[in-house]
Amino acid sequence: MWTATRWTAVFAEQAGLFRTAVATADLAADVPSCPGWTFRDLALHVARFLHTATRYLTSGSIVELRPVPVRGDVDPLLYLDEQLAAATQVLRNTSGNRPVWTFSPAAPDLAWVWHRRVAHELNLRRWDAQAALRTLTPTDRDQAADAIDELLGTLLAARVRADSPPNGTQGTAVVSCTDGPQIWHVRLAPGVVPEVRHAGRDEQADARLSNRTANVLYQLWSRMQLTGSGDTAVLRALRMS
Repeated sequence: MWTATRWTAVFAEQAGLFRTAVATADLAADVPSCPGWTFRDLALHVARFLHTATRYLTSGSIVELRPVPVRGDVDPLLYLDEQLAAATQVLRNTSGNRPVWTFSPAAPDLAWVWHRRVAHELNLRRWDAQAALRTLTPTDRDQAADAIDELLGTLLAARVRADSPPNGTQGTAVVSCTDGPQIWHVRLAPGVVPEVRHAGRDEQADARLSNRTANVLYQLWSRMQLTGSGDTAVLRALRMS
């Protein structure tokens, strides 16, 4: 079972791997999986993201907060270290059941949604950094499965709240893991929160994506080539960038 404590442990592990990768990189070097970004941009993105997450968890705000601007001359690694330290403390000290604003109409307004988002964001950015350095660490299968569940069940719906639904696409998809039991059925319709539920192996849909769990995760995050079948528009609408 996933809990705030378990997501915090994943965050701590992935944060350490990410920080190690960034420390060995040239901050001016490109990050190929994030077109247009350098390692400096990647470090600043993670730091800003963590700053946002910890503001919600410490304030307990039940409304969306305005972003805090970052100085243009900020030291990216110093800023990153400050936010990693702050997030470590805040995540450990915040109950998963604390009421707080969250970013998706498909998620409850509870702190554990942020615990989960922080854990999986740091895994993704660790992958970005390590892939650029050709030093990839294998992704834990259970962790990847929960990240897929978050992407399909929470993050797709967040795009509806942001007035940018998945390409206005309508249709259904079955997403399954060949190395585990997880199978999801997703129904997309323009302007509507996607309907996501568990599915059977033989369930019919307009499109299918089936692969090893980690491969499914990174395909859905546009880090690997999409290898599904059926309606390509539906498959593309499932992808995050």
